Amino acid sequence: MRAGPAGSAASRLVAVTIEGPAGPLEGLLQVRETTPAIAAVVCHPHPLYGGTLHNKVVHRMASALFDLGAAVLRFNFRGAGKSAGHHDRGIGELEDARAALGFLSRRFPGARRWVGGFSFGAWVAARLAASEPAIDRLILVAPPVSRSGFEVLRTSRVPKLIVQGTRDDLCPLEELEREYPTWAEPKQLIKIEGASHFFDRQLGELKQILLEALAGDSKGSTS
Repeated sequence: MRAGPAGSAASRLVAVTIEGPAGPLEGLLQVRETTPAIAAVVCHPHPLYGGTLHNKVVHRMASALFDLGAAVLRFNFRGAGKSAGHHDRGIGELEDARAALGFLSRRFPGARRWVGGFSFGAWVAARLAASEPAIDRLILVAPPVSRSGFEVLRTSRVPKLIVQGTRDDLCPLEELEREYPTWAEPKQLIKIEGASHFFDRQLGELKQILLEALAGDSKGSTS
């Protein structure tokens, strides 16, 4: 155990198994010994291109949320890592994320629920947040708006934080800038100058931006 950055309570990284719709899902839950005010799920990038819960961007997102006091669950979608099942083009993966959220909700019933994701995981997280009224914060990093549909965010009133690199060649900024104005408020777009899709050499800046942008919300203020 080690001291948690958001308090003196020790923290643990616990391997968990989530009962998913296609079978058991592998997960890692980072928690403190104290009861969290926030329980957050972070979704990983495309599993067919090597995306897992160990992705460096996902890890950095989870680290930022944990530093803000959240209990944070990363998990592998069906067919990734030790999770059962096969890739389902984002359809089954949405239900995997819903199962992960349910796992957290049962474990921390009084906590506010946040969800985030990187790339493909951002698409899954967006649809989950739009379909689950209990979620009160959505964090999207490099959402793939040119390859996946984000129309649900045009009517979803969940507070949205979007972080995007200006030199992302897989999810270009210009595509996001066309789609972002159609999304419902409240929302905030933060651009990281020069950052690639995987935020190479700028992961520290990504984490700092997340910490600063979410600090007020983590203390219970409204967006």
